[in-house]
Amino acid sequence: MADIADKKPNVNAKVKKAKGGGGGGGGGGGKKKEVKKETGLGLTKKKDENFGEWYSEVVVHGEMIEYYDISGCYILRPWTMAIWEIMQAFFDAEIKKMKIKNCYFPLFVSPAVLEKEKDHIEGFAPEVAWVTKSGKSELEVPIAIRPTSETVMYPYYSKWIRGHRDLPLKLNQWCNVVRWEFSNPTPFIRSREFLWQEGHTAFATKEEADKEVLEILELYRRIYEEFLAIPVVKGKKSENEKFAGGLYTTSVEAFVPNTGRGVQGATSHCLGQNFAKMFDITFENEKGEKAMIWQNSWAYSTRTIGVMVMVHGDDKGLVLPPKVASVQAVVIPVPFKDADTQAIFDACLKTVEELTEAGLRVEADLRDNYSPGWKYSHWELKGVPLRIEIGPKDLEKKQVRLARRDNSSKVDIPMVDLVKEVKETLEKIQQNLFDVAKQKRDASIQLAKTWDEFTAALGEKKLILAPWCDEQAVEEDVKARTKGEIGAAKSLCSPFDQPELPEGTLCFASGKPAKKWTYWGRSY
Repeated sequence: MADIADKKPNVNAKVKKAKGGGGGGGGGGGKKKEVKKETGLGLTKKKDENFGEWYSEVVVHGEMIEYYDISGCYILRPWTMAIWEIMQAFFDAEIKKMKIKNCYFPLFVSPAVLEKEKDHIEGFAPEVAWVTKSGKSELEVPIAIRPTSETVMYPYYSKWIRGHRDLPLKLNQWCNVVRWEFSNPTPFIRSREFLWQEGHTAFATKEEADKEVLEILELYRRIYEEFLAIPVVKGKKSENEKFAGGLYTTSVEAFVPNTGRGVQGATSHCLGQNFAKMFDITFENEKGEKAMIWQNSWAYSTRTIGVMVMVHGDDKGLVLPPKVASVQAVVIPVPFKDADTQAIFDACLKTVEELTEAGLRVEADLRDNYSPGWKYSHWELKGVPLRIEIGPKDLEKKQVRLARRDNSSKVDIPMVDLVKEVKETLEKIQQNLFDVAKQKRDASIQLAKTWDEFTAALGEKKLILAPWCDEQAVEEDVKARTKGEIGAAKSLCSPFDQPELPEGTLCFASGKPAKKWTYWGRSY
């Protein structure tokens, strides 16, 4: 992860107020170069040249996070929380349709409970944070802070589940977890504390559990593709990469072309009966026989927001998909000398009112201590999907100018068609962001049938699709042979949508008969 470390940008280099006039919207005044020079808002790093520092600048200057005095912990500002709340509202409504109920379990875990499921805790042990003191007194028994909640919740599932009428038990909680990362903390992507939802469900049969795993995974795909405009691959994780203590793990995998790294976007696990055995979660079935339950757990986190920034952001700053932007359009007055400023302001406020009544999230920037050019740069940096400019000529012609953040195109539209045109434009921006991201992702996919092809593609930061024998020892060997300063390659997922595997196809790494196609690469 050396390509993107936790680096605080130079905040002071950015906060300059502009004095001159702006341009656009039929208002005249100010050339683009002059606007850029006067704003002091431009990023100092370019996405293609220094991705890590570019990312740090974007999330801070785009007002998404603020660095905190404990490394790996970040303040999530309102611009971020609005995005999280929009995704939360969607997902929460969908799981309620599935009769999943929200609850809350404590943050603290006793060592005895945490260590009960050995395979599970071994997977998290290096990241578990412990409370060892109360005031100045040492605790007799240290208390862990949850890295995930299987061991917190399942002793109570054992208590609550007695007979088949108690099943299915389907709970979810929206909460924070702590994983004490030591390698390259990165805002959103890899932080020591993060927000997420975690679902924990129990069933009488494996068939019910298997069905839910895929239903939840489809909701995660929708969050990425329909809301965040990020293409993902749905697939199954390898035995090495599955959830510790689980039966199998499915995931949605995203890819960041600039860094050549995959991102595990969200996971839906079938836990099988392993935790049921450890925590003695049994029930009496309809025949009066004692049986073990089948369990699932599934989660997505604020990591989703970091992936969105990485995929869509550009050298001007954030680029927010309209579906998750807290401000979908910003209305900016563009007056010039001797113009009727009040009439322009009134038109801006009327525009906001009309669009808000139509269900859109719109604000006007009527601050008189900044030029229009400064405001353009400010809202571009914050990634607002659409800018609506109104100048004196626009008033005369009864029109407004729409400027898109995604492709910088501008068009004048009649005020009478305002709601219809703005809604259609926002839909086009949402679709275009997805289409462009998918085009870039697809252009990064490289087929590799031999080790030489694999290493060449890895060096070119590709997402590699390769035939594999599906053996754990071979995957471990791939990791060992590709280990370097920027991290080893590993399997990302075996896609559900499998290409044809011709008979006689050999594994790229071992030369043994291949059993499946699998995506490989470096990852966050």
